[in-house]
Amino acid sequence: MAANVEIYTWSTCPFCIRAKALLDRKGVEYTEYCIDGDEAARAVMAKRANGRRSLPQIFINDRHVGGCDDLHALNAEGNLDSLLQA
Repeated sequence: MAANVEIYTWSTCPFCIRAKALLDRKGVEYTEYCIDGDEAARAVMAKRANGRRSLPQIFINDRHVGGCDDLHALNAEGNLDSLLQA
């Protein structure tokens, strides 16, 4: 069973684009919440992300994994694929 991956983004955010590109390269299906200028949606995201308001914020199976750099670090450490298969 594939992991449930959610990503909060802004449409022109380079870090959001980079994070989605990594997920796309891995063939991961994800739910994208594009919250351009939507402060209410950003507040919901921040609550889920332990107060983090920067974008993107990424969740795998409801676990907050962080932003773009965090996602790439998990991949570099070899830990991302196991999360995606959970």
